[in-house]
Amino acid sequence: MVATRVPGIYRPRHPERTAFYRLISRHLDRYVGTYEERFEPRYGPLRGVVVRTGEAYLECGRLQNGFARIRCPRCRGEHLLAFSCQTRNFCPSCQAKRAALLGEKVVGEVVAPVAHRHVVFTVPKALRGLFERERRLLGLLSRSAYESVRRTWATGFGERGAVPGMVASIQTFGSYANFHPHIHALVTNGVVTGEGEWLPLPEWTPGVIEEVFRRLVVRGLELDALEWMHALGRVRGAGRGCCGGSWRWIRSSVRAAG
Repeated sequence: MVATRVPGIYRPRHPERTAFYRLISRHLDRYVGTYEERFEPRYGPLRGVVVRTGEAYLECGRLQNGFARIRCPRCRGEHLLAFSCQTRNFCPSCQAKRAALLGEKVVGEVVAPVAHRHVVFTVPKALRGLFERERRLLGLLSRSAYESVRRTWATGFGERGAVPGMVASIQTFGSYANFHPHIHALVTNGVVTGEGEWLPLPEWTPGVIEEVFRRLVVRGLELDALEWMHALGRVRGAGRGCCGGSWRWIRSSVRAAG
């Protein structure tokens, strides 16, 4: 018996039937309308991307919001494909597609055929509010994560020019949908020297990486706070010496949290 491949059948996903879609559809407008009064004092101003993402998701995968007509030139079969929102980390369908495509690209084009480790970099609760209000500081986490691995590996091998490979992804939410910024990183279990030689890691030292990462993040926050205070002083015409007490308080708070 000759096996024949059964052609796939397109089935619309009907997002409006899911509990998540109904939740967003019912409560998005009320959430936006009451945010300033209920949530802004604690979490800061509502970012425009939140509203845009929610509205785009409600139009995703629904034919009434636009579609493409797809036709097979061989069998002349056709169907309608609703446009997608292509949002990040919100729409389950679009995010699943994005993750699959990124994973395929990373495996096929980015990572080398060597051993890797999954490493997670987190920050204490006392500092999370800083990153929630100042999202630009999330870049500090990524830079500190890579630099902590690079310095630790280079010191361990005694090669200043040796570099590890890393693919890092920022995730800003936890298991309970709370704000919890952290880094998921795929790190090579070794380094490449300046001459292109691969050196496998003889020993895994998570405690050392953790300490270097902590110091880099705390130092980065200190420098950022200092620049902000100096800029505030120049705007107010008070010079570099203004707000000295406030700066000392910020510095001590950051160090205590670190």
